[in-house]
Amino acid sequence: MGSGFPDKHKQVSLAEMVARIPDGASIGLGGSFLHRGPFAFVRELIRQKKRDLEIIKQSPGYDIDILSRAGVATRTRCGIVAMEGNFGLAPYYRRAVERGELKLEEHACASLTAGLRAAAFGVPFMPCGGLHGSELTRINHWQCLDDPYGSGQQTWVIPAISPDYAVIHASSVDRSGNVRIAGTYHWDRIMSRAAKSVLVVAETISDEDFSAQPELTVVPYFMVERFAIVPNGAWPGSCWPLYEIDYPAVQAYLPDGDEALAAHLAAAPETELAHG
Repeated sequence: MGSGFPDKHKQVSLAEMVARIPDGASIGLGGSFLHRGPFAFVRELIRQKKRDLEIIKQSPGYDIDILSRAGVATRTRCGIVAMEGNFGLAPYYRRAVERGELKLEEHACASLTAGLRAAAFGVPFMPCGGLHGSELTRINHWQCLDDPYGSGQQTWVIPAISPDYAVIHASSVDRSGNVRIAGTYHWDRIMSRAAKSVLVVAETISDEDFSAQPELTVVPYFMVERFAIVPNGAWPGSCWPLYEIDYPAVQAYLPDGDEALAAHLAAAPETELAHG
């Protein structure tokens, strides 16, 4: 894979990137729990008052919680949901589901990944192990197929899941839009292959020749529609090795009320970036 050609139109501001998202879109979010999620992007969805979004993620927490709290997300397909660490479950997400404000298609992390793989591979469904005896198969009306090769075994299959957008927070991009992620990339690679379009928020832009080590590129430039540079954009989560979780900031987010939410949004790093 080469570095491609620098595209002046590919780099945009965070606000411009979020403006591309129409109401009603489905969005697959990268990262896991409080680690390297595209949280600046998520908060900008709230600022721009987006509505009726579907959120797809194997292990969301803060992202689906704040989007539920703000009334931006009305549908979700997800696996385990938790604020992680000292904070327990995601309270505003749970409240939205209980009130019927957020329609939940509950998954195991493995079943959601199977659906994304089906979309990435261009097939209508994908087998998934470990679901025998689970109520998820009944609730979601998943199908169980006989082995066509005659073993006598049966396998549950998950229909393809293709988000309109995959949104990833990356360590760095080059000027063509090749994406590098330090450490584990969680499910970001398969999310990017399953989605119809990929948007990237990165900590920094690099002039390094990424083609010298193509194996380090998680998402190649030709898959990336737009990218934005937002330092500390995964706050209050971590982005290894640059910064750790800001536990006091997560704690300050949790209290009820519009004032607590407004204060949290005002304290975010991208707010200072947008206003100089």
